[in-house]
Amino acid sequence: MKKTYKIEVDCANCANKMEEAAKKTPGVKDAVVNFMALKMAVEFEEGEDPKAVMETVLKNCKKVEDDCEIYL
Repeated sequence: MKKTYKIEVDCANCANKMEEAAKKTPGVKDAVVNFMALKMAVEFEEGEDPKAVMETVLKNCKKVEDDCEIYL
């Protein structure tokens, strides 16, 4: 399953950090951050709960870029 989320991030480098953090999160098959559109597309592993996974993604992103936001 794929879902797209609106994000808030200050710079392209920070967006790259968010993308890498999301990709490393258990339950995420793939993630792509589009800095210009301020969107994150996430593909989830089969059988995962997107809401629970995205809460973990947000925590992981906050570790690398504390002022970022993902609108769940």
